[in-house]
Amino acid sequence: MAFKTVGLCELRLKSFTLLLLAGLFSPVSSASAADEPDLIFRRSTVFKLLSPNDKLATYGVDDPEVEGVACHFTVPEKGGYAGWLGLSEQVSDISLACRQIGPIRFKHKLEQADDMFRQRRSLFFKKMQIVRGCDAKRNTLVYMVYSDKLIEGSPKNSTSTVPIMPWGNADDGVIQKCGDYIQ
Repeated sequence: MAFKTVGLCELRLKSFTLLLLAGLFSPVSSASAADEPDLIFRRSTVFKLLSPNDKLATYGVDDPEVEGVACHFTVPEKGGYAGWLGLSEQVSDISLACRQIGPIRFKHKLEQADDMFRQRRSLFFKKMQIVRGCDAKRNTLVYMVYSDKLIEGSPKNSTSTVPIMPWGNADDGVIQKCGDYIQ
């Protein structure tokens, strides 16, 4: 009996080691649709004496498929040595605000609820996603951020809307309709 237990523990240890090595050699933070976000600022929330503090970090990202829209999101970042090494699972609380920052122009046809941005929030199992949709009746772009976990689903989310409006003289009176570009 003892021989089988040692063999099973050894097998689990080897499997865990392989998963850990695979995670260390793959990028922990990767963007799906948009480029890496721009860090706007960080603010410490929990003081830790000998290791990095827990923080809130605010980032900005431009919609890569829709010119004239930018989103800002704030995420908690775990401190301590595990957070510093990228081994800590990040909290799912994420806030989102998206705004029109110029004339809105769609680069091509898009899918409803298409990923606009994606970022890993833990070494293996959690990721944050910003998805884009269209409320055609109101000619409004709708952005939703959520985090998902392989086992538990998506516990936290936030939504922001961007009504498509004229932008100075740049639009020449022509306002695009999101319903024409997002199916």
